[in-house]
Amino acid sequence: MRTWGGTLTVAGIDTPSLRADYTRQRALVASYRRHAYLAVRLLLPPSLAPHVIAATAFMHHTDTLLDQGSDAAAASGEDACAAWEKEVRDALATGDSNHPVLRPLLHTLTRHPRLRSHVEDFLAGAPVDRDFTGFADEAGYQRYVDAYSLPAFMLIACLLVEPDADATAVRELCRAYIDGSQRLDFVNDLAEDLRDGRLTIPEETLTRHGVTRADLERGRDTPGTRELIRTLLGQARRDLLAARGLPGLAPPAHRAFVHAVITLEVLTADAALAKGPGLFHGSARPPLDALLRVLVRALR
Repeated sequence: MRTWGGTLTVAGIDTPSLRADYTRQRALVASYRRHAYLAVRLLLPPSLAPHVIAATAFMHHTDTLLDQGSDAAAASGEDACAAWEKEVRDALATGDSNHPVLRPLLHTLTRHPRLRSHVEDFLAGAPVDRDFTGFADEAGYQRYVDAYSLPAFMLIACLLVEPDADATAVRELCRAYIDGSQRLDFVNDLAEDLRDGRLTIPEETLTRHGVTRADLERGRDTPGTRELIRTLLGQARRDLLAARGLPGLAPPAHRAFVHAVITLEVLTADAALAKGPGLFHGSARPPLDALLRVLVRALR
């Protein structure tokens, strides 16, 4: 693996200020998704790795604003999300920005112009997450995936697949992946989301299993809550496995990374399933040795 400085040089990121911007984003991504960051550094070509990191950091920054947006707006009388959307759109229109998240993204757009339409799609779907109040049923969850989760994933996926890959196949496989990944996140992060006042499991699904929001908030280990977790994680795992054809739509140099990303999510689903109702008290993570085995196999 090249040094970070060498990676930036290979990627054509030469000016000191821009190198500092990408380095700042690298630290951000590494801090919240360590195993994914390691996969980027180990498995992607150095010419692409900084651009994937810039797109990921932009997505994460926006997602964080959306999660905090409603409360912040109510407290201050200002809509930080709307202000951010305007700042991003102004940056896209002018090709310039003073924001440390947007400067590397704008440079990445010069190298990967097809990312622009996905940035715009992501911004268009952002209000769906900002205004989230819960799902009445599975159809509501699926609309959320189409409007917000899939455009968010496409910020990264568009950099990984072949430019001339069949668009229908790309969308189908990316959607299978993000459906599984989003459902997994919602189950795995139940404790954190509930503390923040967000219930991310459809009411219809809770009713079907005889589970109430109070059962989840109080961490009750009952036949209903155990079956609820098994059902949701089983569906997430099936969707993730349905995306196994996605590496075949990527250039050879990207395939090991794409395969590893899917495998790591399946391992996370397995760890969550093993933890069961313990998820009411905190998220599950795969064992470190299992993560390392995935990365080593991919390197080979």
